[in-house]
Amino acid sequence: MIKITRALISVSDKTGLIGFAKYLESKGVEIISTGGTLKTLTENGIKAIAIDDYTGFPEILDGRVKTLHPKVHGGLLGVISKPEHKQKMEELKIPKIDLVVVNLYPFVQTVSKPGVHLDEAIENIDIGGPSMIRSASKNYRHTVVVTDPNDYKTVEESMKVNDGSVDADTSFLLMRKAFSHTAMYDTAISSWFNKLAGEKFPDILNLSFTKKQKLRYGENPHQGAAFYEPLFTKSEFSPLQGKELSFNNMLDFDAAFHISALLPDNTVCIIKHLNPCGIAYADDTLEAFRLAKRTDPISAFGGIIGIKGTVTGELAVLIGETFVEGVIAQKFEPAALDYFSKKPNVRLIEIQNFQEALDEMDLRPIHHGILLQDRDYATITEKDLKIVSKKQPTEEDIRGLMFAWSTVKFIKSNAIVYTEENATLGIGAGQMSRVDSVQLGATKALNVGLSVVGSYVASDAFFPFRDGIDAIAKVGAKAIIQPGGSIRDEEVIKAADEHGLIMVFTGMRHFRH
Repeated sequence: MIKITRALISVSDKTGLIGFAKYLESKGVEIISTGGTLKTLTENGIKAIAIDDYTGFPEILDGRVKTLHPKVHGGLLGVISKPEHKQKMEELKIPKIDLVVVNLYPFVQTVSKPGVHLDEAIENIDIGGPSMIRSASKNYRHTVVVTDPNDYKTVEESMKVNDGSVDADTSFLLMRKAFSHTAMYDTAISSWFNKLAGEKFPDILNLSFTKKQKLRYGENPHQGAAFYEPLFTKSEFSPLQGKELSFNNMLDFDAAFHISALLPDNTVCIIKHLNPCGIAYADDTLEAFRLAKRTDPISAFGGIIGIKGTVTGELAVLIGETFVEGVIAQKFEPAALDYFSKKPNVRLIEIQNFQEALDEMDLRPIHHGILLQDRDYATITEKDLKIVSKKQPTEEDIRGLMFAWSTVKFIKSNAIVYTEENATLGIGAGQMSRVDSVQLGATKALNVGLSVVGSYVASDAFFPFRDGIDAIAKVGAKAIIQPGGSIRDEEVIKAADEHGLIMVFTGMRHFRH
């Protein structure tokens, strides 16, 4: 047990401060404080000792130095159960500080403001606060540290049941939170300066995430899971309704969001196990959904729907004809919300801003580390296309090829997609052989009564042999868009010419593992 007789309070976030300080005062706890915190306490009738009166040394250098003093850190670090510590503290007249309540200068909030100046950022780097937190945390068996206003109640409850003392388990818990707090703070500073310097891949990569929500379960029900969001990013994954999200739900919602965000307005995509099973855009989301669903209505069962646009009541009814796990859209009309309210297990997420941050990074864990890369947001224009076939594309063909290219980047490698000008027809995903993906995509289209005759075909990587081209010609497709770059490009182009196919190269690959 740690008897609380003296507390040092210095906080930027003053949420709940007055109530907690009044409780400490009611228990006879002596309070030491600094700067703005001291002012707030005294204005609210709470007696507190100014830090410079306590240390006998004035705050200096515009307040940069105020708690960096042996009387503060000795009081926090003293192990009073050790006779030599106790003797030295008595000799130097260093009282024990039993409780330190500190939260740090708002660095993250400061640098998150647009156009923040470097000098302002630097002045919001806390020095004394992290030092006190680390001192108290190291000595958690004798000093209680609180960094989160939500924990004031925890301390109060422990003191109430322990006659003014805080129990060891509570102190241990608060210590763990405190070290996480300072680690996150240092990570924020490091990350911001790396970003300022334009350094995407620093020699030391510091990452910090805060828990946004517990998930229903992981990839399988026997696996626990939670969702964390990184510093400087606030997730908008706040469901309007539906069951608790699972790990797989989150992945599929994320995929649906990214695909819809990077395609034209009124785009609808249907995601199943991280792969799109239908993508389309149209003049309205109702027609786009019909086109997307027809690509693979069987796989659409139990999928996640991503909509860059509005879900009307009519569209909600159409979506509801098939079981879906959830819908993520820019907006849900009241009629749509009313309809889905009768299906309470369907998860609904509204994100009005579907614009994606183009500097976002892709982080992948592996068994002994992590991989970090730029997200695949790179795009091409019609001017980037290299027409390599004898047969030339029309303007309509170019539009169809560009749509096919914009969708294939979201499909797991090896990826082949057959499309019309604005909608997918058949998707071949995740096959070990490219020719297998060619055949699978055509077969899936034919299985649901869609013709791929005259279709546009996109491949996420080059064709290593002509067999894929022969298979595409056999089902009657019209044109192929692919990166090119194979040592057998000449053979592949010759095959396209033999079959009278249009073929264009992009010079860009879209592998997605």
